[in-house]
Amino acid sequence: MGKRIIERLREKDVGSIGIGAMIVFIAMVLVAGIAASVLIQTSTSLESQALATGQETTAEVAGGLYVINIEGHKEEGTGTLDLLSVMVKSRAGSDDIDLAQAVIEISDSSTKNFLTYDDTTHTAFSSIDGNLFNFSFYTATATQFTIIVIEDADNSCSGANSAMINSGDIVALGINTSACFSGLSPREDIWGLVIPEEGSPGVINFKCPASLTDTVVELQ
Repeated sequence: MGKRIIERLREKDVGSIGIGAMIVFIAMVLVAGIAASVLIQTSTSLESQALATGQETTAEVAGGLYVINIEGHKEEGTGTLDLLSVMVKSRAGSDDIDLAQAVIEISDSSTKNFLTYDDTTHTAFSSIDGNLFNFSFYTATATQFTIIVIEDADNSCSGANSAMINSGDIVALGINTSACFSGLSPREDIWGLVIPEEGSPGVINFKCPASLTDTVVELQ
């Protein structure tokens, strides 16, 4: 009789140990599931962030504006440059660039100006008629620049509400230096950037000639 009681007690102990082991096992499964869920969410978030960063970095490195050349116009009777034409195009691999959102930073080392697009002045190629430095193509203010279209096969840069340039387009950005700096004198150092909304900026960096003998001067 005593042996049977002892055996029954042992059977109950074995059952208790089995239930405890099952509880521990279930708890481990739940903890592992929660940990896996957290890891999956974290990895997904990191992947999305890395993708966005990669796309933005690619756009910054591969896209942007390139300054082809810069020319100046000598104001009659003053011996200073009153107008600048900054010819730009989009870099290889660049997306469409909205020049209405671009900013020109330009300085003569004593004055720095930030210029935005004057949407009231836009010159189509058909209106140039061989004279890039027609004063009507340029704004009269010290804080704005104008767009003079040189090449635009798809008509993407067609007016005030459309200042987009893409592959193959070439435009001249007009700056009134008489308004910005009271004209540019010989030997003046000029530097700055043409900063698009996205991508690398175009570089402005030149020194005015020691003598301004010609009406149109190539500067950069």
